Amino acid sequence: MTAISMIEYGALPAVRIEGPGGAAAIVTLYGAHLVSWITADGQERIFCSAKSSLDGSRPIRGGVPVIFPQFAARGNGMRHGFARVSTWRLGDSGDGFAEFRLAEADLAPAHAAEWPYAFALTLRVEVLADELRFSLEVRNSGAEAFPFASALHTYFMVDRLANVGIDGVQDGEMLVSDKYDHIHFGIANAVVLRSGMGALRLEQQGFRDAVVWNPGAADSAALADMEGDEYQHFVCIEPALIEPVGLEASGAWTGRHQIKVIAG
Repeated sequence: MTAISMIEYGALPAVRIEGPGGAAAIVTLYGAHLVSWITADGQERIFCSAKSSLDGSRPIRGGVPVIFPQFAARGNGMRHGFARVSTWRLGDSGDGFAEFRLAEADLAPAHAAEWPYAFALTLRVEVLADELRFSLEVRNSGAEAFPFASALHTYFMVDRLANVGIDGVQDGEMLVSDKYDHIHFGIANAVVLRSGMGALRLEQQGFRDAVVWNPGAADSAALADMEGDEYQHFVCIEPALIEPVGLEASGAWTGRHQIKVIAG
């Protein structure tokens, strides 16, 4: 049985999406931020820091932040854009899926002043027994073209960083043992993440690039919203559109990301 229900996650309104076989995901309206994905085998697959703010006062540390309209500090606006700190609206929902929407009228005044364009974002999250599917649509609803970048900054839970292997972002397997922060441009094939928790196959369309990140011990210690050794229990692999693309008036772009549990 699948169902959609409104819950609270910390102090944040959130949507629980139930999929088949006991699979479920939780998405907060603040940021349309996925903070939990449990597969039908009962495993949590997404990392969120125990010290993350869950009251809307600052971005959530972990989960799947929606990055828009700029990546990191590659622009004149706030780092990683305003989408992850804005309150989205619940749109259509149904059998194992929910959609979340954000437009210029939803923005706080400071963010509206920063981004003087008419736009509409729709994030669709679909939960299957052993698969999670994202679809992010960016629509230009105004009369003026605008450039944008985007990413789904996914924090994957792992047992230990030393057990992580990643295939598909470079020639040969990538091992991550401490700090790593690199953009891999032009991802054409699936990426596979392996750890002691099993293997996940990641596929993306529309997003051209992938970012692999872990802060390592030193940088993690400097983060107020991360506990001492939490960096050992996640790796970020983000489908991304790093270089801004132009979107004409009435135009639309869609980026998709599918995450599936596989043998291996």
